[in-house]
Order: sequence, then structure tokens, then C-alpha cells
Amino acid sequence: MKANQEIRDQIFFNRLKNWQVASEIGITDGRFSVWLRTELSPERKERVLKAIESLTKQPQ
Repeated sequence: MKANQEIRDQIFFNRLKNWQVASEIGITDGRFSVWLRTELSPERKERVLKAIESLTKQPQ
């Protein structure tokens, strides 16, 4: 199982792209990719989950 599989699954399930989540957090998509390679700290995980939640509430 990959690191941060729960986060990856939520992004996929909500039909989001990594760059969208990264933009919502305020980082580059490359930096977000680096974040996902190892288990996120609780603070970063919370930031990512809030970004996913925010993006899913926005009208498409």
C-alpha cells in the first residue's frame, strides 16, 4: 500500500486532480507530489483534508 492511500483515494473518489488540491493548499503540484511520497504529518494531513472538503463543496 502506498503512503497516504486514504488521501489518494479521496482525491480519486471526488474526481479531483492533485494540482487542484495543491492549489487550494497554496503549494505547487510538484511539492504536493513530494508530500504524498511519505506519510503526512497530522498538520499537513489536516490541511489536505480541508482542501479536499473545500473543493468538493465548490460548484463545478
